[in-house]
Amino acid sequence: MMPTLFIDPGKLAHELQLERAVLVDDDVNGSVEEWREIATLWVHIEPVGAATVLFGEQSLPEVTHRITMRSRDDLQSGMRLRRGSRFFQLITIHDPDETGRYLICRAREEGL
Repeated sequence: MMPTLFIDPGKLAHELQLERAVLVDDDVNGSVEEWREIATLWVHIEPVGAATVLFGEQSLPEVTHRITMRSRDDLQSGMRLRRGSRFFQLITIHDPDETGRYLICRAREEGL
């Protein structure tokens, strides 16, 4: 059995909006991706790393974060969290001690 991880619920002090991408019809008989808010969550955000990645011939900054939150059944990779004009794309999601109490997500900050 895995040891129970202690997470201080008082550290869940950042309010973020959980968003899911949906396809909506556009004006020219096509569709576009639109982000829809589905919940407001209280989380703990920790910066994990910063790097520069090459995209073609362009260097782009990449900042990753560890985001801790109360467990949810509807959370999936590819969703994002928003705080004002900051966006955190969820990359991985796991239950650190398999108790179903909390989730830890690795996220990449977008739009830097």
